[in-house]
Amino acid sequence: MHPKTLIALLDLTSLNDSDNRDTINVLCRHANTVYGPVASVCVYPHLVKYAKQALGNSLVKVATVLNFPYGDQPSEDVRSEAAVMLTEGADEIDMVVPLTDVQANQFQTTTQVVTSVKALMKQCPLKVILETGVLDSSQIEAAAMAAIEAGADFLKTSTGKTKVGATLAAAEIMLGVIVKHYEHTGHWVGFKASGGVRTYEQALDYIKLAQSICGNDYIQPDTFRFGASSLLNSILEQI
Repeated sequence: MHPKTLIALLDLTSLNDSDNRDTINVLCRHANTVYGPVASVCVYPHLVKYAKQALGNSLVKVATVLNFPYGDQPSEDVRSEAAVMLTEGADEIDMVVPLTDVQANQFQTTTQVVTSVKALMKQCPLKVILETGVLDSSQIEAAAMAAIEAGADFLKTSTGKTKVGATLAAAEIMLGVIVKHYEHTGHWVGFKASGGVRTYEQALDYIKLAQSICGNDYIQPDTFRFGASSLLNSILEQI
């Protein structure tokens, strides 16, 4: 796969406590490369309006994060914040599952919050972050199934804020759930690798895995993304 193809799969991310309007302006400039735009920029909620303004008429979407990074906010608060973010210009939302419940093998709250937020979003993609680095394989599978059944448009590995981020082992479990869902419904749910995917070579490993499970046509922005801050530089170096 040519490195240029990967640019369109990238959610260029900045989720630092020091982020401000200036850093987001720089991020948005980098998002429109000479080889084409990335899929989105992903920023904290209070910076969504700035990112939207900085991008202007660009094709780059604005994504933001909810229930982030610990997945411990009340469901009502998550839904309320989602409503505000959509009015302020967010095109996509990346939301952490209720981690404490998932770790206790209880998925009712995950179902509730995913369903309620997705109901607000109409055509806007909802990416559900499982934080796979703190879950075992059975919890990853169960959380993936619960999120999909509740309406998730994408399953995302990680927040990037834990010791273990994305892994190929977790990705394989998630993609397995996704392909089973497709076989039963004819509908693809997307996959996003995020948290520690820094190099072009690492990205290719995830692409090859997804192709082996979901087929070559799965590798497109509507169904496959990377969330990263430094991956873009590695891709540009390859070009």
